Amino acid sequence: MTEQYEERHHGRADDRGGERYEVVVVGGGAAGLSAALVLGRARRRTLVVDAGEPRNAPSAHVQGYLSRDGVAPAEFLAAGREEIARYGVELVRDRAVDVTRGGDFTVALASGRAVRARRLVVATGLRDELPEVPGVAERFGRDVLHCPYCHGWEVRDRAFGVLATTPLGVHQALMVTQWSKDVTFFLHRVAESALSGDDLRRLAAAGVKVVPGEVAGLVVEDDRLTGVRLAADGSVHPRQALFVAPRAVPRTGLLEKLGAEFQQTPFGAYPVVDPTGLTSVPGVWAAGNAAGFAEQVVNAASGGYRAGAVINGELLMADLDAVSAG
Repeated sequence: MTEQYEERHHGRADDRGGERYEVVVVGGGAAGLSAALVLGRARRRTLVVDAGEPRNAPSAHVQGYLSRDGVAPAEFLAAGREEIARYGVELVRDRAVDVTRGGDFTVALASGRAVRARRLVVATGLRDELPEVPGVAERFGRDVLHCPYCHGWEVRDRAFGVLATTPLGVHQALMVTQWSKDVTFFLHRVAESALSGDDLRRLAAAGVKVVPGEVAGLVVEDDRLTGVRLAADGSVHPRQALFVAPRAVPRTGLLEKLGAEFQQTPFGAYPVVDPTGLTSVPGVWAAGNAAGFAEQVVNAASGGYRAGAVINGELLMADLDAVSAG
């Protein structure tokens, strides 16, 4: 290995200010840690900036992840942090508040620290905005749930409610019938006229009871959900689990600052990415829920892995080309 290649391959602090890494990964969830693991094993000097706000923190377990089914989210992430540390990856508890590009990327952290990187992985995920119904936020991740693939098995065969926030709630109401045949669809603030003929036909075919009217709140007894109370007459519909569809708010501020291209989806605006997660900004990848709404933990880890592998190969070829041209 030539001296020129050795110098380019290993990030160092330099006299232009800021600590220099080959890759900075913003986000310490499944996607970010997976990308960092691949990069660390490839001997890339990598920093993970973790604000410590995982989306699945309210959940008791990670489900549907082969070999890790049922693990607590905190335990899952702790294991990931231990793994990346074995390969020399640095992790800092901090928040990335700004990013600029002038050759390298300069990432400003809330602590006042500035770090520089040749490549950037944005794995900042999203946050869930829950319906403003009393009791929903307090019980979210317990018996107020959002994803049947994540939680359906654990509450199977109970009396389900589904709280509509948009007409798209029909899809959720139909999906959860795979786990219970006792499903009530609360229209809440969605007008029954907003449902299509196909919606009503499918709901009837699935045996879903449709209840119009605004929901006033949840009924909880002995720390268990026991019912859903309507605003109009105070009537209570006995339910043991309630599925809701939070409004997803992607944490894509860094990508916006860099001028990344976005596209509108039914779940919000997300960056345009290629199959590896590369955004429209050269040198910047998005992974996990920063790249799309529907990325489960296993998908997020896969996306991070893919981004890390592609970044390593790209850096290798860039360095070899630079040395051979110089």
